[in-house]
Order: sequence, then structure tokens, then C-alpha cells
Amino acid sequence: MKTLKSKEDEVLNYFVNHSTNAAAESLNSKMKGFRSELRGVRDLPFFLFRCARIFG
Repeated sequence: MKTLKSKEDEVLNYFVNHSTNAAAESLNSKMKGFRSELRGVRDLPFFLFRCARIFG
């Protein structure tokens, strides 16, 4: 009961505003997949540039 009361705004947000965090979760998933493809990247600035161009 305490947990539900403390998270009430987040739980009810979907029903009030019909908004979810699906877009953020999708972006996180895409970035994880991209990162796993490029394991061992040494040029971090270029990696971040590519992330910005692909996902930005």
C-alpha cells in the first residue's frame, strides 16, 4: 500500500494523460543494439557523432 501511494502519480499518469515512456525505452533499446554491434570502439568522439547522426 505504501509503495502504491508513493508511486501514485506515475501509475496514474497513463490513465490521466495517456502517456508512457515507450519512446524512451525504444531509443534505449536501439542504442544498446548499436553499442553491442560496435564493441571495442576506440574513437569515442566518432562513436558519439554516429549516435547523434543515426538517432538524432
